[in-house]
Amino acid sequence: MSKTLTVRNDQVAPIYVINLLITDLIQLCSLIADVAPIKNWMIYSIFTNIYIYCLVASVGFMVCVALERYLVIACPLWYRFRRTIKISVVVCVLVWVLPLPFVLIYYFWVDFKTYYTIFGVFFLLPLPLFIFFLGGTLKALSASRVPSDEKRRIVGILVLVLLIYTLLFLPTIIWLMADGHVINFTLYGLSFMFVRLSPLADLALYVFMRKGTIDKLLSSVCCCRMDSNDQQSISVNDDSIYTVSSM
Repeated sequence: MSKTLTVRNDQVAPIYVINLLITDLIQLCSLIADVAPIKNWMIYSIFTNIYIYCLVASVGFMVCVALERYLVIACPLWYRFRRTIKISVVVCVLVWVLPLPFVLIYYFWVDFKTYYTIFGVFFLLPLPLFIFFLGGTLKALSASRVPSDEKRRIVGILVLVLLIYTLLFLPTIIWLMADGHVINFTLYGLSFMFVRLSPLADLALYVFMRKGTIDKLLSSVCCCRMDSNDQQSISVNDDSIYTVSSM
């Protein structure tokens, strides 16, 4: 039974990350419309709709990844016995269906001011969730029986998700929800440039999901600090020896 549970957990664990990777790859491919000189408006519109669809889906899968990491620490028993492949597949289907209303609104709605407000509110909602997941995880760490290396990995993932979302999506949220939606080309260019970098920033998240990455990073930092301390102590000893010999 334990072996079956282990296999099932291994199969379920990366499903949200795999779907996030798929959305990132599709976003990168859809950016061809911004780079290549496409004269046909219909083709450009199709690429834009695909990009918006996958961008919204990627936000949903980022929330799923953060929620899953939070449940490992805050509700370990519930997470262990209620987490199944069936539930994960249903959640993934719901996340993939979620962007459909936004694409339909973008395609048929003429009032862009209301459209921008809806998009701004949607992108703002995950931010307090990421903060709650990180705060709740840090609060529940002391009572959790999860191994210490797994704790560091989970906290690192949640910090990285919050950092990516704050740095790359917050400027777009500000631009979308600006009063009167005054067109500021500088803010517009910076915000959408940051959002387009999100698929590349998610690569760091994939690295942090691997076991042992946090430990290797911390060990390298500790080794660098130890080397610097050793060099300082050696220089101090050399100075003291030189002073004694001169006396």
